[in-house]
Amino acid sequence: MDFTPSEEQTAAQGLAARIFGDLSTHERLTAAGTGTDAELWKELCAAGLPAAVEDVGLLGLVLVLEEQGRTTAQVPLAATCVYGLLAVAAHGTPEQRERLLPGLRDGTAVATGAFPARGGVHIAEDGALYGSVPWVPWLRDATHVLVADAERGLWIVRTGDPDVTAVPVETTAPWSAGRLVLDGVRGERLGNGQPGAYADVLATARTAFAGLQAGVCAGSLARAVHHTVTREQFGRPLSTNQGVLLRAADAHMDTEAIRVTAYEAAWRHDEQRACEAQALTAAWWASEAGKRVVHAGQHLHGGTGADLDHPVHRHFLWGRQLDAYLGCGGEVLEELGLLLAHSSQEGAS
Repeated sequence: MDFTPSEEQTAAQGLAARIFGDLSTHERLTAAGTGTDAELWKELCAAGLPAAVEDVGLLGLVLVLEEQGRTTAQVPLAATCVYGLLAVAAHGTPEQRERLLPGLRDGTAVATGAFPARGGVHIAEDGALYGSVPWVPWLRDATHVLVADAERGLWIVRTGDPDVTAVPVETTAPWSAGRLVLDGVRGERLGNGQPGAYADVLATARTAFAGLQAGVCAGSLARAVHHTVTREQFGRPLSTNQGVLLRAADAHMDTEAIRVTAYEAAWRHDEQRACEAQALTAAWWASEAGKRVVHAGQHLHGGTGADLDHPVHRHFLWGRQLDAYLGCGGEVLEELGLLLAHSSQEGAS
C-alpha cells in the first residue's frame, strides 16, 4: 500500500484547505444557521474542486473532505461527489455521463443519496417508485437524488418532479436535510442495472464520510490543543496536567486510526481492489472513535465547551451526526462480521 498523494491530489487538498480556511469562518457559519453557505459552494465550484474528483479519485476526495471537516464547512461536497459525480462516472451509461456530469462538475446540479437502502422504497408493477426515506442529507439543496430500492437497484430521481416531496428535517448537524417522499415518480435507472453498483456506491460513501469525520476530529482536537496550551490554571497551562495530556493523546491516536483506515479503503478503491471490508472498517472507526474524539474536544475546553455558540460545539454536532449517518458502531461491526464470515465460508468451499 502506498498512501502518498500524487501531485494532483496534493494540489486539490491545498486548494481546499485555502478556500475552506479563508471562507468557512465561525462568523459565516453562524450566519448560515442550519442552511448551506451558497457563496462558499460557488467558490468551490468555480475553483473546479468537485470536477477534480474524477481525476484525483476517492483518495483525493478523502483528502479534500478532511479539509472540509476541519472547518465544518456547510456545503454538499461529499454528497454531490459520492452520489453524483463518482456514481454516474462509474456506473452511468455514456448518455447519462454526457448529460449529467457537466452540471455536477460546475455546481449547477447538486446530488445526494437515500443511502443505505432500508426497504423504504419499492417499485410498483408499472415501474413507478413509491415510499419514503426518513432523512436524506443535503436534500433541500439537491437537484438529483440517488435512490436505492428494496432490491438495491439504483435510480436517479429529480427533486423538481411533482411526485417527489422533500420535507425539511433538522438533524444534529446543519446538513440541510429532508424527508424524501416518492409517490409514483418515474425514476431513471442508473446505468444498465449492473450487479454490484449499489455495494460500490455504498463503500465509496462510507469511505468518503469517514474521511470527512477524520477532518472533523482533527479540527476538534486542534481547537482543544490551542485552548489547553493558552489557558492557565494555578499559574501553569492546562496542557501540563497529565490527565489533559493523556486525553489529548488518546484523541490523536483515534483520529489517526480514522484517517489511515479511510486512506486504505480509498486507495484500494482507486486501485480497483476489493474494498467493502475496508470501507466498513473505516466507517466503524469513524463512528466509534469519532464519538470519543469530539467528546474529548468538548470536555478539554472545560466550561467553555458547554457554550453552544463556541466553535468546538459545531465539531461535536458534526461528529455525532456522522456517527449516526455511518450506521453507529455496533451496526457497522455486525455487518462487517457477517461479511467476513461469508467470505470465510466461500474460501472454505
